[in-house]
Amino acid sequence: MKDTIDSVPAEQPAGQINDQESFANRKLIRPTFNRADQAHNNHGHNHAPAERRDRDRDRDRDHDRDRSGAPAKKTAPSEQTNAENFYYQKQMQTKTPMVVVLRDGEEVRGTIEWYDKHCIKLNRTGAANLMIYKPAIKYMFKEGENGRK
Repeated sequence: MKDTIDSVPAEQPAGQINDQESFANRKLIRPTFNRADQAHNNHGHNHAPAERRDRDRDRDRDHDRDRSGAPAKKTAPSEQTNAENFYYQKQMQTKTPMVVVLRDGEEVRGTIEWYDKHCIKLNRTGAANLMIYKPAIKYMFKEGENGRK
C-alpha cells in the first residue's frame, strides 16, 4: 500500500506546499476506547469531539439496546435441544430394553413407555412398572451395550 497521495495540485503558494504535503501524508488513527477508558483519557474534559460522540452514539445504538428496551445481547439458546426427546422417542418406538442406573447405584431394567419433563415410565416384565424422576437417574444405556447383557 502507498502511504502518500499521488496527485498534489500544481499551483500552490510556496509556503503552503510543505504544510499540505506533511498534512496529506498523515494517517488518521482513531483508537476505540471502552467507556471507562474514555473517561480516564479525557482528563476531566466533559465534552468529546463531535465525531467521537457520533461514533459512540452509533456504537451504543448497535450494542447497548437495553437502554431502548430491546435486548442487549443475543437471545439465549432454547432450554432444550430436543436431543433428549429424540432419544426417548426412538427407544419408545423400538421398545428397546434399557438399563437405568440410579444415583444410589441400583440398576433397573425395562422399556420406556413414556416420558415428560420430570420423569420417565419404565415398563418391566415380571415386576411392577416404575415412574422414575429424572434427577434420580445417574445414567442409562441400552441393555447389551457397554459389555453388559
